[in-house]
Amino acid sequence: MFDFVRKHTKVMMFLMFLLIIPAFVLVGVDGFRRISAEGDAVATVGSHSITQSEWDAAHKAEVDRLRASVPNLDAKLLDSPQARYVTLERLVRERVLTEAVQDAHLNTSDARLARELQQSPTIASLRRPDGTIDIERYRQLAASQGLTTDGFEARVRSQLSERQVEAGLTSTAFSPAVLSEVSLNAFYERREVQISRFNPADYASKVSPSDAEIEAFYQANPALFQTPESASIEYVVLDLDAVKKSIVLNEQDLKSYYEQNVGRLSGKEERRASHILINAPKDMPADDRKKARERADALLLQVRKTPDSFADVARKNSQDAGSAPNGGDLDFFGRGAMVKPFEDAAFAMKKGDISDVVESDFGFHIIKVTDIKAPKQRSFEELRPLIEVDLKAQQAQRKFAETAEAFTNGVYEQSDSLKPVAERLKLEVKAATNLQRKAVPGAAGVLTNPKFLAAVFSADSLEKKRNTEAIEVGANQLAAARIIQYTPASTRPLSEVRASVKDRLVATQSADLAKKDGIDKLAAWKTAAPGSLPASTMVSREGAQTVPGPMLDAVLQADTTTLPAWVGVDLGAQGYAVVRVNKVLPRTPAATTTAEQERKQYAQWVANAENQAYQKMLKQRFKVQIKVPRPTTTALGQQGAAE
Repeated sequence: MFDFVRKHTKVMMFLMFLLIIPAFVLVGVDGFRRISAEGDAVATVGSHSITQSEWDAAHKAEVDRLRASVPNLDAKLLDSPQARYVTLERLVRERVLTEAVQDAHLNTSDARLARELQQSPTIASLRRPDGTIDIERYRQLAASQGLTTDGFEARVRSQLSERQVEAGLTSTAFSPAVLSEVSLNAFYERREVQISRFNPADYASKVSPSDAEIEAFYQANPALFQTPESASIEYVVLDLDAVKKSIVLNEQDLKSYYEQNVGRLSGKEERRASHILINAPKDMPADDRKKARERADALLLQVRKTPDSFADVARKNSQDAGSAPNGGDLDFFGRGAMVKPFEDAAFAMKKGDISDVVESDFGFHIIKVTDIKAPKQRSFEELRPLIEVDLKAQQAQRKFAETAEAFTNGVYEQSDSLKPVAERLKLEVKAATNLQRKAVPGAAGVLTNPKFLAAVFSADSLEKKRNTEAIEVGANQLAAARIIQYTPASTRPLSEVRASVKDRLVATQSADLAKKDGIDKLAAWKTAAPGSLPASTMVSREGAQTVPGPMLDAVLQADTTTLPAWVGVDLGAQGYAVVRVNKVLPRTPAATTTAEQERKQYAQWVANAENQAYQKMLKQRFKVQIKVPRPTTTALGQQGAAE
């Protein structure tokens, strides 16, 4: 069969051409993509499907973003089914808004896009001193999000259009003052209560678990008595300091650098200047600002005619309260100390010169340079150590990308050892023991990085003892590791943890007894109240809380049509509570400023509620289906998480 294929290659290629090309003509490439993705859909919005791969990619991007902003965040929380489901819901919400934008024929103009980008703090950080955008850094910003600059701008344009959909609702939402007052008063009303607590500790003496019960509890809850998995690893780190060590500087380069930068390295030039300021902030009315400029022009003519009178004119006319008494003197200053228009003018002048009127955010300045302090030029030998530091830093920055590529390829191509790449790049192979999925106390550096730890404990690393991929653990910093020894999580023998098992079982059984006694007392007291109860206390949602959250919710949700009202509250491991509600009292009147803030907050709640209702309506309109069941948290899982 295979001999036939090899001998008749051209015939086979012709047959395949006849079969495949018509199929592409009929359904197209996108058709094939849709066909391959249909069985992979995790949600649908109208005719659009969200695939498993889209979900995975979006969640990975979200995890990377969160880990970058909160390095100490528990990786297990990010990788949980609940966290993944939240990402899926976000994808669905974004797609619903996209459908709504298309349905309403909304679009964002080039002018609106440009205005948004100009107002963005992230884009502002890319500006050069002259105000222009550093295009290369702009490309890097887009690339960090897996986009071209066109793709980045298309995403921002899409987000602005989506905002239009929601803004039409949220920006017009309002709540009448009377309605917000009624709602807030009900929300913050006070209730006078008497609370009887049934604490597990009071029942511990009545509990004496048998050996059989201890054994059964241990067998039913093995996860509570495990030693965590751990690993001993060797690892290497590539950073700028490591690259610097490999750099040998050329003597000629050192001398050339000295000649080009001797002025900067010798020290900063300083100027001493005096000024006359006429205040004119940007928000000043145009007519007033015009008058301020005319006054500055008049003062300029005056000091130009008699330069020696500058200090006297400044004392009498300058509106800079700090310098006016000193004749406008500002003492010596270097670059960066003054606002840019002022600095540019002062450093462009000669000693004794008087500037034209200079406009800044503070107003109008007339500047006189009274002295110039030029730094003494230092010799090559004096500056040599500083030059070597600067040159090595610059060359290391340029060389890092090349070295990083060699590092990445090296740890992958020779995946059974880190020594070859370490020797080639002159890196130190370090060792660490008792490494766990979550950073252990006392760990430092890359050993606390969640991405690094996740790579160490990945399936490929654990099962095949291969090098991890090169992990970016910081700016200009890569790391790779290899497991030397792995100890899986294991349940400790009952003989080692018997005391702990018994304590947990006693706590559980004590809580059960407390709950049973509380329920019995509640039933009895509803029929005939006891002769004495604890002293009354006032509870509400305002201020510091003196009762647990579940108890407060139960008390405030209790039916108070008939008083006194009785409420039983299961507090779980904290036992049980029986609460008698005696009085319902209005809230303490809020201060005027507080009341205004509360009304604004209530209006925001109303807007959010309307937005959620609108989102629900859009989901119905565009026939949203999430095909993945919502994950649930088991009671045991909650207990383990709490511990």
